[in-house]
Amino acid sequence: MLFRNRFLLLLALAALLAFLSLSLQFFHLIPMSAARNGASSKSRKRIMPDPVTEPPVTDPVYEALLYCNIPRVAERSMEGHAPHHFKLISVHVLIRHGDRYPLYAIPKTKRPEIDCTLMANRKPYHPKLEAFVNHMSKGSGSSFESPLNSMPLYPNHALCEMGELTQTGVVQHLQNGQLLGDIYLKKHKLLPSDWSPDQLYLETTGRSRTLQSGLALLYGFLPDFDWKKIYFRHQPSVLFCSGNCYCPVRNQYLEKEQRRQYLLRLKNSQLEQTYGEMAKIVNVPTKLLRAANPIDSMLCHFCHNVSFPCTSSGCFDMEHFKVIKMHQIEDEKERRKKRLYLGYSLLGAHPILNQTIDRMQRIAEGRKDEVFALYSAHDVTLSPVLSALGLSEARFPRFAARLIFELWQDREKPSEHSVRILYNGVDVTFHTFFCQDHHKRSSKPMCPLENLVRFVKRDMFVTLDSSSTNYHDACHREGV
Repeated sequence: MLFRNRFLLLLALAALLAFLSLSLQFFHLIPMSAARNGASSKSRKRIMPDPVTEPPVTDPVYEALLYCNIPRVAERSMEGHAPHHFKLISVHVLIRHGDRYPLYAIPKTKRPEIDCTLMANRKPYHPKLEAFVNHMSKGSGSSFESPLNSMPLYPNHALCEMGELTQTGVVQHLQNGQLLGDIYLKKHKLLPSDWSPDQLYLETTGRSRTLQSGLALLYGFLPDFDWKKIYFRHQPSVLFCSGNCYCPVRNQYLEKEQRRQYLLRLKNSQLEQTYGEMAKIVNVPTKLLRAANPIDSMLCHFCHNVSFPCTSSGCFDMEHFKVIKMHQIEDEKERRKKRLYLGYSLLGAHPILNQTIDRMQRIAEGRKDEVFALYSAHDVTLSPVLSALGLSEARFPRFAARLIFELWQDREKPSEHSVRILYNGVDVTFHTFFCQDHHKRSSKPMCPLENLVRFVKRDMFVTLDSSSTNYHDACHREGV
């Protein structure tokens, strides 16, 4: 009898709790799961899936996770690997800035609430984060090239500004810098303890996110560096073409490539249907929504595990996201096949590659300046360089992507120099145009410097047009 009474009491309590819960949900005191017809964005589930291993077929969600590059555990990399009789004498690093706030706003939706101040009690975290902030606060008088000297040295807005570097972006490059410092400084002694300013070459575009990314990497690489030894040069062009930016043929290739992108989009009926659905949700013409590049903002929501935007007419959802992301992946595949982008890339990347090999040759001849070069750039900088090198199968540059050129000297034959190319820690030297077959003829795990020099000085133009022998002629030839 006692057991039965207790059972009835528990049953009554359960019924009472169920009634209270239903009542609270009715009065919106407990958030309900979102429906597609207009739930508040704050009541919707988080969208970040659990990390997964690479799927057997292309998965847009997996590819997006790789693009986010969320800092997790220490990364394994192949930088600095060479036989013992080789000496590392120079390193050239080209990075994409770290995670950023969107560049575009989706019409009639609330901006994602991302905090761009740097806080030790918020993930992702890095052990050097607090010291980085403290060190940056001492560098306000730094004499960088204008307009860099007027920019903030670290992100500091409670609500991120458009395109601003986030804490995730800072941590990504602190991690990059620490990894490279452990390899190149502690292991290979690339710089002496009393290094001088002329041993570094630092260059960035005029965006705060690239300057701050460069500083974060540099701080991870050289903790508590002397501000008097640091000088960042300003690069006006995202192609880092300096005084060699005028190239009509490059622009013609770009126009044809953009036309290809447009035609591919027109063929994708599922993509157009998705844009139409999303446009109805925000009550704007489809053309206006498409112009707002919604994937840029949606990637920010995705990478920061924030619910996609909602209005009274509904919510953007994961299916919308996957359709647009999948189209991007298909676009990259067709881009490799059509090779119009390759023409653009060979001419677009030539100035920065030419500058890199000129520096390598000077160092190979015995010069000791600019042994560590850092270019802090954008996806539209790295992507053409990867393509021009022949790394067309490489994934589109993720946040905080890094492309590294290592120059090595053979101690047994000091006049011989070799290079290694690494992308996000992976050795891709023998996937490049200039060294695809070299490993079949040599036991050395790297490529002769002269192969890279010959490629940049001559073979890049032969690939475009056998009649061109230099950058100027290739940029001004007729009949593209």
